[in-house]
Amino acid sequence: MAARVLYDLAGADPDRRFSPYCWRAKLALAHKGLSFETIPWRFTEKDVIAMSGQDKVPVLIDGERVVSDSWKIADYLETSYPETPSLFGGPEGRSLARFVSHWTDRAMVMGVVRMVAADVHAHIHEKDRDYFRASREARLGKSLEDVVADREAALPGFRQGLEPLRALLREQPFVGGATPTYADYIPFSLFQWAANVSRFPVLAPDDPLAAWCDRVADLHDGLARKGRLAPAA
Repeated sequence: MAARVLYDLAGADPDRRFSPYCWRAKLALAHKGLSFETIPWRFTEKDVIAMSGQDKVPVLIDGERVVSDSWKIADYLETSYPETPSLFGGPEGRSLARFVSHWTDRAMVMGVVRMVAADVHAHIHEKDRDYFRASREARLGKSLEDVVADREAALPGFRQGLEPLRALLREQPFVGGATPTYADYIPFSLFQWAANVSRFPVLAPDDPLAAWCDRVADLHDGLARKGRLAPAA
């Protein structure tokens, strides 16, 4: 096993990696220029990551250190590897990224769930499907199929809700300014999630956010290009 390992949520195809939180961790590691190996992990493999003291990925093993949770991983990398490119650009940038994290998780996640929940189920490993359906339907209060049934009608409202992010990216190439920071990887991870499990057009092709997603996907030797599905024609 490599010295630095990240447990990364995978679908039935071990190369289909779709967790937004795992993407945040992978992009943070790449931003810092740190080599790492990913290990495909499935929802029902709780025992595999029991050493982390919890049951969700991402989980980073860095030598003798075990760190879970995407934000804690980013914070750990920034503190432990100060000689590498900064994820935040200083304490002010860290505070900004923390705000972006809260905004993304509270204002964007459910909108993406309404677009792709059933598509996720179609891509995950057979052994995970009962668990995923039962846990998500209990959380959402309806079947996965009902969650996405009105996604065409819900799409304009979801896109309109992204206007604050869109307005910023009309003025500058990245959320972080002239160059990307962790504040870019956080919202990007949701679009990456959708792109890895669904052909549903969450963003219009001419949306400035789509161009920004392309810029982020091209970073770090195109790390985030792998596994993306082409939108439906």
